[in-house]
Amino acid sequence: MTGTRRLTAREAIALATDDFAELPAPAGEYRADGPLSWQGYDASRVRAAARTGEEESVVCGTATVGGITAVLIAFEFGFLGGSLGERTGDRLVAAYAYAREARVPLVSLVATGGSRVQEGMRALVQLQRVAGQSARTRQSGLPQIAVLLDPTTGGGWATLGAGADVILALPGAEVGFAGSRVRPPDADAAAYTAEAQLAAGAIDAVVPPQELRQVLGRWLRLLGRPSTEPAPPPPALGATGLPATGWDAVRNARSPQRPCAAAYLDTYFTHRSAISGDRCGGTDDGMLCGFGELPDNDAGTRTNDGRTRAIAYAAQTGTATRPAGYRTAARLIRLADRLRIPVLTLVDTPGAANDAEAERQGAGAAIAELFGAVATAEIPITTLLIGEGGSGGALALAAPVNTWATPDSYFSVIAPEAAAAILKRPQEEVRTTADQLRIRPQDLEHLGVVRGIVDTKHTS
Repeated sequence: MTGTRRLTAREAIALATDDFAELPAPAGEYRADGPLSWQGYDASRVRAAARTGEEESVVCGTATVGGITAVLIAFEFGFLGGSLGERTGDRLVAAYAYAREARVPLVSLVATGGSRVQEGMRALVQLQRVAGQSARTRQSGLPQIAVLLDPTTGGGWATLGAGADVILALPGAEVGFAGSRVRPPDADAAAYTAEAQLAAGAIDAVVPPQELRQVLGRWLRLLGRPSTEPAPPPPALGATGLPATGWDAVRNARSPQRPCAAAYLDTYFTHRSAISGDRCGGTDDGMLCGFGELPDNDAGTRTNDGRTRAIAYAAQTGTATRPAGYRTAARLIRLADRLRIPVLTLVDTPGAANDAEAERQGAGAAIAELFGAVATAEIPITTLLIGEGGSGGALALAAPVNTWATPDSYFSVIAPEAAAAILKRPQEEVRTTADQLRIRPQDLEHLGVVRGIVDTKHTS
């Protein structure tokens, strides 16, 4: 990390956990100087062990973080650059297997330069083993969280790091597939940082070291609480009177005074933790996604005993949604579905972004991906229409049978202005068109598009 000494495995463990108990190393066949009989390799390992106090480049064990038990993998970069070899692979495989057997989440503190050159292809194929273990753990419904230390490069980034469900990083950590010694000489070093990866949608958050244990504990608590109960729709925060006309509904939904997604999420949850990015190079500030803690009662109000349950959320903020926003929401819904955590979505967009750059970024495919994630999710999804519901770009985020509306919202096949243009009507007929589209909340309820209209206390 820039201006900061690199952490040893034991220092990282102490920073991230309340306590730690190391697992026994799996037994394995010993071969002098490794699988390639690389002259001097054994001597290098002996020196690395003497320098670090570790027998291998990873330390594996069980840990407690915020009262939650997890399997922990910590890389020791001082041991041959935290590189992966056969013995490293054996330890990683054993750690993943133990996590599945014990039914606990897996946390990786990653600091690696890649695969071990002295073991050649026998080292590189460990990435396949790790990827397979990660996939099996994912299929078993257990969460995986990665914390990226300095540096996180090569195959370790492309498996344990980028393959995790939630990816955190320490400030200034070097993060990238290409390590500093193999990337192009004219490469911009600033692109290979935790901050750059966050901006590119590849990681979820950069966390200061002093906050890591708290943040990690919160994520473990949120991701480890399955439920079959759907999220209750939030109460309305804005105007409670129903609009007289379709154009009134449009004006109410577009009002700058109307409460938006952040206000709904802050009122609904006692705490929320965000995920960020589509893992394809993009982010969209107009789509808020993450997991939150909801007071555990039917009314959705705060309880005195502190009981909460986890709810995932994906919320539009009133802007035209970018392709990265749709892909991030789809990622959120798939993750929640796998972990058996109910989802709340908030719909508020004039529609999908339709500029040329959005088309180049795959707008149609991104919207299709979100439609598919919602359609195939087995966990319950609850949707609240809180503002504009503009065409398919809004519908993609809506639950087919459990969508509700606030009094200051509307849903339309297309915005009234665009509908009038399609019908070749003059501008003065936009308001009449809005009425004909039957887009008011009460119209939507009558048409069966929404289940009901929420008020300030409960649903109707």
